[in-house]
Amino acid sequence: MLNLASNSVDYIVVGGGSAGCVVTQRLVEAGKSVLLLEAGAPDNHPFIHVPATFVKIIGTHRSFMYRSEPEPGVDGRVLVVPQGRTLGGGSSINAMIYIRGQSEDYDTWQSMGCPGWGYADVLPVFCRSEGNQRLAGEFHGTKGPLKVSDLSYTHPLSRAFLRAAQEAGIPYNDDFNGRNQEGVGFYQTTIANSRRGSTAVTYLNKVRGSPLLTLRTGCDVTRLLLDGSKVLGVSWRSADGAMHEMLARHEVILTAGAVATPKLLMLSGIGPGKDLSSLGIPVVRDLPGVGENFQDHISAPVYGVTDRPLSLLGQDRGLNAIRHGLQYMLTRTGLLTSNVVESGAFIDTNGSGRPDVQIHVTPSLVGDAERKPMGRHGITINPCVLRPSSRGKISLRSADPTENVRLLANNLTTQEDVDTLVRGIKACRQILRSDALRSLGFTEMLPGGGDEVSDEALAAHGRAVAKTVYHPTGTCRMGADAMAVVDTQLRVHGVQGLRVSDASIMPTLVSGNTNAPTVMIAERCVDFILSGTGPV
Repeated sequence: MLNLASNSVDYIVVGGGSAGCVVTQRLVEAGKSVLLLEAGAPDNHPFIHVPATFVKIIGTHRSFMYRSEPEPGVDGRVLVVPQGRTLGGGSSINAMIYIRGQSEDYDTWQSMGCPGWGYADVLPVFCRSEGNQRLAGEFHGTKGPLKVSDLSYTHPLSRAFLRAAQEAGIPYNDDFNGRNQEGVGFYQTTIANSRRGSTAVTYLNKVRGSPLLTLRTGCDVTRLLLDGSKVLGVSWRSADGAMHEMLARHEVILTAGAVATPKLLMLSGIGPGKDLSSLGIPVVRDLPGVGENFQDHISAPVYGVTDRPLSLLGQDRGLNAIRHGLQYMLTRTGLLTSNVVESGAFIDTNGSGRPDVQIHVTPSLVGDAERKPMGRHGITINPCVLRPSSRGKISLRSADPTENVRLLANNLTTQEDVDTLVRGIKACRQILRSDALRSLGFTEMLPGGGDEVSDEALAAHGRAVAKTVYHPTGTCRMGADAMAVVDTQLRVHGVQGLRVSDASIMPTLVSGNTNAPTVMIAERCVDFILSGTGPV
């Protein structure tokens, strides 16, 4: 056994992503000693920090490219779910869109057995973490560490989309995080001074020089160290292959994300007992919900093409790339300050009174998981199902921590989700046919087929081209029932000294991008710790 006095810290945080950086900074500022372990590299690549170049990071060693099993709902295709593998995690590789979701999302959590997580409870935390450069008042904060701003550059096709959507009857909305989410507009972003404002930059950088912080990158945590059902610390492998251990005097906090967090729990004997036993893993705590309840946003693009050189095609090559690079370096203006996914919409397609489809728009033709350009000038209009009813599962293949998990997302396996996606595709096709886009020479490339395309054909198109929106959640669900993994203070049921603080705790997927809610979850986790809610 390790010597507690010589080889321990107050808290160990596993995962230096969106949540881990928040948890670490706040604990260190509170005078606690923290070991932060991140599997990936430091966030020192320039493409991370220049907003528009994030597309160059996805698919590199700074991202996990998780691959699903053949998915029955999308014609047996394998879907790719990228996740951040660098300090800042998803906040270092995402499109920087700042969306909280709908008030009903959090009230639903509360109604599902999570008291204290209703919208009235979480709104003050969102406001506290937010440093909005334009908006203030009831729904916004202006002094928080997470900088939120309007885009300083917007592409002409993004502006054309806004006009087109309004022609199609969608009202303009200049604040998707205000009283009403519905409408079309430009997304606010986590960009400050023309640079990405990841949680590594806005939170972690504040304490990087603190003697209370021990930061290690390139570390693969292999298991939790346990004494019965009490977590003592963690074991990890460094980049040189050496094994290390550290003890936590108070708690270990898992912030590794909706794929890696349940994996580590299961490798440590915390999860579905029957499955773990079959792999030869001693069961510490039988929690059947670990790895279950997987949810992700799924979209199916509508492509418009034009013969006019209007899109981003070719702007990252040759003289164009040099010109944009020089402009950015000298003036911090221009195309490279864009998050690329500049505009979008939230629409109510079934008359329920709240949006059920989100639209992300890119001023180029963008294809598969790595979002590579497709070689023609065009626009990609992506409708996604905001609140999928489909549920997937993450499970272990073996007891070997180096082996990838088995991921079955089950996207589009319910008729409700398929119907919602079809309605979203129809809405996007209508937008594409507006005068604002037709006047620029746009015609529909996919799904194509004119006005008489059946719902069945649109569903077939959706299944054939569906892709994830990189928002995996739910695999360590919060609640009090038999399938819940953590309680409302984010403590793992039946295990001492262990919390989970990332998107895996969401009972249901929020109606929008997940980075801002993940920051909120991390803020609340530290509130619980510092208030003394939890094991001593």
